[in-house]
Amino acid sequence: MNPQWLSLLACAAAASYALAVPAAALGWPAPAVSVTVARAPSAHAPSVKPTAADWDATEQRTVVGEGLMSEGANSGFLGAEPLSAQADSKALAVLAAREGTAPVSVGAGAPITVVRFDALLAEQLGLGEVAEHVQQVAQAAGLEPPWYFGSEVVARYLELRYEHPVGTQSLDLYPRSPITRAEAAYSFAQVLGDSTPGTGRWEIESARETLSAFSLPHYDADQLEVLRIAVSKIGMPYVWGGTTDNTADGLEHGGYDCSGFVWRVYKVSGLSWGRQILGRTAAEQAGEIPKSARIHLEDVEPGDLLFFGSAHFGSKATEANVIHEGLALSSEWAIHSSGQGVYVLPLTSGWLAQSFAWARRVL
Repeated sequence: MNPQWLSLLACAAAASYALAVPAAALGWPAPAVSVTVARAPSAHAPSVKPTAADWDATEQRTVVGEGLMSEGANSGFLGAEPLSAQADSKALAVLAAREGTAPVSVGAGAPITVVRFDALLAEQLGLGEVAEHVQQVAQAAGLEPPWYFGSEVVARYLELRYEHPVGTQSLDLYPRSPITRAEAAYSFAQVLGDSTPGTGRWEIESARETLSAFSLPHYDADQLEVLRIAVSKIGMPYVWGGTTDNTADGLEHGGYDCSGFVWRVYKVSGLSWGRQILGRTAAEQAGEIPKSARIHLEDVEPGDLLFFGSAHFGSKATEANVIHEGLALSSEWAIHSSGQGVYVLPLTSGWLAQSFAWARRVL
């Protein structure tokens, strides 16, 4: 099953998760109906609980075998340790040799955070100009994006992150966290597949073609107030049931699920428009407006709530047919929280376009 659809199912299953976690801790109303959607077992889930050192043992073996990273003679891979600039430089040099390009320079001194790692890797893959284009478009639109917005949009389009399941989400990393050797190994392993001539190279070319077309409209003051918050959260992890930047909601890690991201932007931030949003789940938020207020994709405006699933425009919203939610940057682009954390995808193609149900205006 497509990993993106697994994330959609995870959003839908959040209602059943609320039954196991006190609703007050999540900031949710008690769900009226129990919805249970099975989460596909992870290919990375061994019989014992994974740790920060070994959760991606397969990818660690892959990158060692391909010469990108090394194990210590007696200490093993040391997956929980921060990635050093020297180790990152070595891996990028191997990738450069595979591509026949010059290796990107990794300066010494500053720690290799998740966002710095992603920026260096995007540049090594020849997507640095694409990342800069995305960054400049967001800046020109007045969104005040963090410096790593463009490179995170690229990195997460390439699906370089792994969505840790409930019970191990403490292994997630924040954007500015030092990246661990295990996390780096997972990303490098994805790139090895994406950059293999004749097989996975299309992933990189798809990112180039799609994200080179990134554009944004002129925003009014209200739209800017909302979307500046949303854009500032780029790269935050997907956390099932999450609504906050930290563990204030009682969960094991800061971050958001799909409707939790919208809750974070409109409700937790205290924006006045958030008072219109009553339900916590995507289905509740989609269903608490009359059908006459629903918005077609071509009429979407920035800041609108976007709903996805198997529901048709005239369907009754249920936890089974409205299983994902995002925010509109425009009628062509969305920012949302899914398997890659908070990131940007087009609304005119791909899985968001295929599963769009309707939108809701709160501004």
